[in-house]
Amino acid sequence: MEYTVFDAGGEIYETPDRFLRTLTAGTSRTYAYMLVDHLRWLRVEGLEVETVEFFDLERYMGAVGAEVAGPFGRPWRPDREPYSQSGLEVAAACLKGFYIFQAKRGVNLDLAKVLDGSRLPTTADRMRTFLGHTLTSMPANPLAPRKTVRRRHPKMLPEGAREGLPGTLPWARDRMVVQWLGDGGFRIGEVCGLHLVDLHLRENAPCGECKAPHVHICHRELNANRARVKVKDPWKMERGVMTGGTIRRVSPAMVHTYFEYMTTQYPANARHGMLVVQLQGPHSGQPLSTAAARGMLRRAGVRLELGRIRPKEFRHNFTSDVLDKANGNSMIAKEAGGWRSAAMVDEVYGHVDVHDPVFVAALERTWNQ
Repeated sequence: MEYTVFDAGGEIYETPDRFLRTLTAGTSRTYAYMLVDHLRWLRVEGLEVETVEFFDLERYMGAVGAEVAGPFGRPWRPDREPYSQSGLEVAAACLKGFYIFQAKRGVNLDLAKVLDGSRLPTTADRMRTFLGHTLTSMPANPLAPRKTVRRRHPKMLPEGAREGLPGTLPWARDRMVVQWLGDGGFRIGEVCGLHLVDLHLRENAPCGECKAPHVHICHRELNANRARVKVKDPWKMERGVMTGGTIRRVSPAMVHTYFEYMTTQYPANARHGMLVVQLQGPHSGQPLSTAAARGMLRRAGVRLELGRIRPKEFRHNFTSDVLDKANGNSMIAKEAGGWRSAAMVDEVYGHVDVHDPVFVAALERTWNQ
């Protein structure tokens, strides 16, 4: 699947289209949206791709990340949320790649020289790279925002949600979704994107990659329900056996809800091979979308008078619980929840809650000395 950008007249915008064709499907989708914002800003500012300067790109990065008007002018996209830290990093990578690609075609060479910089490698760079001791430089992006380590406090599930939800869900499918979100720390796109061949729910599965029951989470661009997995670990199917992807262990309760759903509600004539399907309406038997799964949780939260329940709250609870049981070992939590790095786990969950009883008791003992 390819993504592109159209101009105001409905014709393909050739300049970004050539660049997007060089990218993988997942990257081209993200960069296409980023480029639409940037090209609209260029038009508003009266600038052209061929003549835009580095200072202009700095102004743009300041505008898309601004919450209020500042030195760079009014916020761009005032009707939407400003770009987050990670969003700004993606935008910086997109702009660098776009303008360096243009320079290879002989367009705006001076800008490309400024963007195509380098920096000294850090210890982390050397540890991640094969033969890292030979590194002398690393690519740098002058548009990238300064990285800041910030402590985030993720929103957890409302009290009593895990216990109350199964009783208010009449469908075995919905009880399975809740159980898998809670016990596996899955993202909603991972649950809705599962295929039956991804499930190895018996011990000593033929893939040979995990002896315990597990699933293979695989990124696919062409799922019928458009559900996509965030992590793109390579996977392959050989002789009907799935290998690779992100391997995630499953609990006995997850296996139980799976068999209850498959034996009572899963349509026998389903040919798409996906796990979670619609059970009612004109599209009965078709794969369930992530929007429909979110709607199911939202309605269940209203029935329980717990407010809105979001799928990511299950993942936050799961990771926090694993981290507590593992005595703060972020590597264990990383593997259990399929996070890309232990640093991310530590950043989000590895800090002390100021309301934690142990923390409060320690302070009181200190104050009473």
